[in-house]
This record gives sequence, structure tokens and C-alpha cells, in this order.
Amino acid sequence: MNKNLSVPSRILVAFASGALIAVFFLPAWRIDLFAPQYPEGLSMYIWINKLSGDVEIINGLNHYIGMKHISADMFPEFKYLSYVVIFFMLLGMTAAISGKRKILLAYIIATIIGGLLVLYDLYRWGYDYGHNLDTKAAIQVPGLSYQPPVLGHKRLLNFDAYSFPDVAGWIVVGAGVLVILIYGVEWFLHRKK
Repeated sequence: MNKNLSVPSRILVAFASGALIAVFFLPAWRIDLFAPQYPEGLSMYIWINKLSGDVEIINGLNHYIGMKHISADMFPEFKYLSYVVIFFMLLGMTAAISGKRKILLAYIIATIIGGLLVLYDLYRWGYDYGHNLDTKAAIQVPGLSYQPPVLGHKRLLNFDAYSFPDVAGWIVVGAGVLVILIYGVEWFLHRKK
């Protein structure tokens, strides 16, 4: 049984791996907040090494309910995420150049584990951020936490909070889906032979 990828599959795997370069130039995640006093919304963009958007306005609002000041220092991940992306790009390119299905499978497994770890890390950060509040805050609602959603929508007092991948995040998701589809097609074609 041939254990190598076809040439078109190898090209597509190389394309998917190369597409990960987007995370160096575009935000990977976003959190949007909407409220009657902010109908146009407030947005925070999470890159692999920084934060941008309306971070200072969000910090000013969150101060009243006792949330910590959001800053890049809160995310030790920013120090090594660039290397993680480079590792994934190299692993994907290795699969494309060698044409080995086993390396592609390792790439897919690493991608799935990496994606789950990112979601867990966002949950862990959000839990700490939304539950460990300053007891001297101006506004206190007993028993209420302000944990933002990991993915999707959540109502926080009078704010609607939305959390989703941003442009680079969707590119990463698309690249992951593409390599899974490639592996599935290759497996099916080789199985028929």
C-alpha cells in the first residue's frame, strides 16, 4: 500500500501550512462588547503577541466591577506563541515535502491538541479574570461573576459579550479543516486501491 501523499495533496498541505503566516500579521481572536451606552460596540483583538482595540476603555469599565487591568503581561503565552506557530508551519511543510501520510497524521493530531489547548487556555484566563474580583469595587453584585464566553455569546450585566476567532483564527481553522480533509481523501483513495 502506498503511504505517500499525492502531488496535489502535498501542494495543498504546503498551502495550508504556509497560510499560518497570517497569525503574524492579523489578529487571531476577538471579543466584542455591546451595551445601550456603546451601541457601536467595543472590541478587543488578541494577536499571538499583543492586544489591540478598545482595551483601555474596557479596562475603565471593568474597574468599576473589580476586574483586573487587561494588559499583554497577563498572557505569558505571548512570549512563546510565535515559536509554536513556526513549529506547526515546519511540521506541515515537512509533511508536504516528504509526502508521508504518517507525518500528516501527526500534524493533524498536533493541530487538534493545540486547538483544544487554546480553548482551554482562553477558558482558564476568562475564569480567573471574571471570578477573582476586587472586593473593594464600586459595583458589587453578590454571587455574580463576569467570565467572558470562550466562544459565542454571553450576557454580562447590561453588556452582550461575543467571543470568536478573528481573521487569522479563521485562517488557522480553515487550514486545519483542509489538512483533515486531505488526509481523509488520501486514506479513502489508498484504501480503495
